Amino acid sequence: MTKHLKVSENLIIPGSELKLTASRSSGPGGQHVNKTSTRVTLQWDVSDSNILDEGKRALLLRKLKKRISREGTLTVHADDERSQAANRERARERMAALVKQGLAQRKPRVPTRVRAGAKARRLDRKRLRGAVKRLRKRPNIEE
Repeated sequence: MTKHLKVSENLIIPGSELKLTASRSSGPGGQHVNKTSTRVTLQWDVSDSNILDEGKRALLLRKLKKRISREGTLTVHADDERSQAANRERARERMAALVKQGLAQRKPRVPTRVRAGAKARRLDRKRLRGAVKRLRKRPNIEE
């Protein structure tokens, strides 16, 4: 059984909802990589979790839709380290970071106004530029 995963102060994923498996890591590494299962896969069934209310579940499923399978499972792999324990910790960190990122709310944008001074400076520059262009024109001799 896996220990609980603390995502934030008010969200802790119980160990009973996490599934941890180990497998052989890919890539170079000599004999060690061929005989030890150091790659760690951590899975959490978001769609069937008891700790999420419907709003948080929908938010996670929408924001992390590329990372969540059709069955609703969020999967994280870690095979960076040589030891299974280090990879287990790395997978737990990645899972917590992903869930925290998925539940983060964007701050609403507060519309701002253009200040009167900035507007006046812009219009003055436009007038000055127009005057420069007018002075470049050929004088009309026919008048």
